[in-house]
Amino acid sequence: MGKDENTNSGAYKWLVLGNIMIGTFMAVLDSTVVNTGLPAIMGTLGASINTAEWVLTGYMLAIASILPAAAWLSDRFGYKRIYFLSLLVFTFGSFMCGNSTSIEELIFWRVIEGLGCGAIMPVGMAIVSNVFPPEQRGTALGFWAIASAASVSFGPSIGGYLVDNLNWNYIFYVNVPVGIIALFVTVVLQKEYKAETVQPFDIPGFITSGIFLPLFMYGLSEVNSSTNTQGWNSPIVLGSMWISAIMFILFIYIELTVKYPLINLRIFKDRNFTLANVMMFIFGVGMFGSTFLIPLYLQNNLGYSALQAGMFFIPVGIIQGFCSPTAGALGQKINPKILIAGGLILMALSFYLNIFLSFLTEKWYIMMSLYLRGIGMGILFTPLLTLSLANIRIDMMAQASSLTNIIRQMGGSFGVAIFSHVLTQRTSYHTQRYSEALNYTGEIYHQTINKLSAFALQTTGATEGTAKSLAEQLILERLDLEAYIGGINDDFYIAFIVTLLCLIPVFWLRKVKKGKTTKQ
Repeated sequence: MGKDENTNSGAYKWLVLGNIMIGTFMAVLDSTVVNTGLPAIMGTLGASINTAEWVLTGYMLAIASILPAAAWLSDRFGYKRIYFLSLLVFTFGSFMCGNSTSIEELIFWRVIEGLGCGAIMPVGMAIVSNVFPPEQRGTALGFWAIASAASVSFGPSIGGYLVDNLNWNYIFYVNVPVGIIALFVTVVLQKEYKAETVQPFDIPGFITSGIFLPLFMYGLSEVNSSTNTQGWNSPIVLGSMWISAIMFILFIYIELTVKYPLINLRIFKDRNFTLANVMMFIFGVGMFGSTFLIPLYLQNNLGYSALQAGMFFIPVGIIQGFCSPTAGALGQKINPKILIAGGLILMALSFYLNIFLSFLTEKWYIMMSLYLRGIGMGILFTPLLTLSLANIRIDMMAQASSLTNIIRQMGGSFGVAIFSHVLTQRTSYHTQRYSEALNYTGEIYHQTINKLSAFALQTTGATEGTAKSLAEQLILERLDLEAYIGGINDDFYIAFIVTLLCLIPVFWLRKVKKGKTTKQ
């Protein structure tokens, strides 16, 4: 069956969009709130950091394993049915996560929850693209992006509030009522859509994708694992990456030679889709790789709590949520390449401002950089997504959206791993450099030690020897603090360069002519 003739009617498409936004908000929210609650989970369930990391890793690997199959499942069983089933698995998994009494039980249900989450975003995006005509798709995807932006912004604050005022279980329970509402609306409102022809399931393609993608994600997560002291040289990391690379090559070969591929890679013949996804990967490296840096800086260097650090991101989400649909609608009237380039320049500027963070940086300066980032993301993402899908056939929309989500996820994971590694290396470099520059025999050093020792004697009642030790310790702590900030600044410099590199593919993007419709 093709697209229902009533699919594009009046209020229906907007009601469907609202429902998809609920599911998207919930799916992305669960990726952010758990980070805040992890210390509380470890304390309550008596888990070590090595085990607790699998609460995050297991969820991520489950999402990666189901993403490639989302398109085929939607074509075979129906978009509404798979979206409903994904919501059901995710909601039930969330409830069971909240009910978990051991860390092993929690990890198991997080994997189940991840399997449900993995299909929610690509199938939801395909549904939105399906029910809206090409001339309204930019506006619709702009509103859809609000849900993602809001959950990223509100996630740390919601997680911090729930953990501080209730307990860690509620970071999972919060999904249940929202999920039930989304399930009810999906059943009552949404019409079914199935592909006219369904190809046989590509088992070799699914097996190779189910190995290379999770292994790639796992290898990246292990780079910064607390159990890994060798970083990128770890046998586990190297082994995961080599096996992943071999499986990826096999996957490409299978998909290009098999009669009915799981993911039709020939979709990359479309120039806009290919360039947009290259930009999505680079964008993921720069954006998601740097997103975790600001909370680290605020908490480790400026002394903010997790909730206070999370509050910094709320205005960013609101700004992005306002700009996304505006940019989507504006992209139908002017050349969307202008908006894409403008968004990238604003994001690059925000990263450039973050290069100069220090121990004395004021709140307004940090917020200004985040506001610029919110505006940049808001006016960039929707036109880029719209342009990438402009020439994609309706029956290929689920595959296209799955690929976009996979590539963005891989870019983000790669960025986090790279930036964490660089942060560690550059912090060590700055620590060594500052230590060498510290003149332990100089007059200024001795004056500082004497003044700090005198302060310690007056305030703590310590002995003279203890006071001197405290003074030396304070200087070393300050040196470590400055070195850590130096490492964060270096990371933001890389994010600045990476974001500027995204401008290069913009010149080769093709503007879609007005009135051109998606191929049927």
